[in-house]
Amino acid sequence: MTPFYPEPEAREMAYWIVEETTGMNRFDACRYACTKSIPNLEDILEKLCSYVPIQYIFGHCLWMGMDLQVSEAVLIPRPETAELVEHVSACMAGRTGRLLDVGTGSGCIALALKQRHPDWQIDALDISPAALEVARSNAARMQTEITFLEADITDTGSLQSAGVAPHYDIIVSNPPYIRPSERQTMTLNTLRYEPSGALFVPEDDPLLFYRRIASLNIATELWFEINEQMGNAMIALLLQYGYEAQCHQDMYGKDRLVYGRKTC
Repeated sequence: MTPFYPEPEAREMAYWIVEETTGMNRFDACRYACTKSIPNLEDILEKLCSYVPIQYIFGHCLWMGMDLQVSEAVLIPRPETAELVEHVSACMAGRTGRLLDVGTGSGCIALALKQRHPDWQIDALDISPAALEVARSNAARMQTEITFLEADITDTGSLQSAGVAPHYDIIVSNPPYIRPSERQTMTLNTLRYEPSGALFVPEDDPLLFYRRIASLNIATELWFEINEQMGNAMIALLLQYGYEAQCHQDMYGKDRLVYGRKTC
C-alpha cells in the first residue's frame, strides 16, 4: 500500500486490517507469527488502492472513545471536530439546557456531548435522510437519547415542519465550508468518497450556512468549526448579527473554531 499511502498511514491500516479480520490485536501480531488468513484481503486491498477510506470499508471508526457506524452518507469524524466537542463540552459544564447540532451527519458531535452531559436536551438536525439513518443507528447502539430532525437549515418552512425549537442555549455546527477552488488541497479519499454535500459551499458564498444559523436568532451561544482561512470573516459575520465572537486555533495552529455569544 505504500505507493498509495505514506508509510506510517499504510502501517496503521495494516494493523487495522489484522485486528478487524482476525481478532488479533497489533501487539500479538507483532509478537507472534500470524498463521491466520485474512478474509477478503484482496478485495480490501483493491478498495484501499482505489482510495476508499478504510472506515467505509469496515463500516465504522473509533472517535472520542465511541465506536461509530459510518457510511458514504456521512463524513468521517476528524480530530478537529473532537476539539470542537471539547470546547462545547467545557461551555456546557455545570449547566443544563437545550442544544442543537446542525448538520449532524453520523451524530458524532451530538452523541459525544449527550454522553458527557446527559441532563442536557440535545436535538440533531440534518437534511440527509441517509445520514440521519446512520445517526439514529449510532444513538440506538449507544442507548443515547437524541431527538433527530430532518430539515434544511436554509429553509424556514422546513425547520418549522421538523419541529425545531424556538430557542436553544447553544447551537453547534460543523457545516460545509470548503470552496470548490480548494479541491486541489484535498485527498483523493475525501474527494471521491465522502459526501460532497457535507463538504462544499458555493465559491461566492463560503459563509452561507454560518450566516443562516446566526440570522435565525434562536440561540444564545454559537460554536462552529470553520475553514481555516475564514477566521476574521467569521468574527465580522457574528458581530453583524449581535454576537460577541472569539476565534480559537486548532492543534495545528490554524483558525478552526469560532464561538459567539448573543449580546443584543
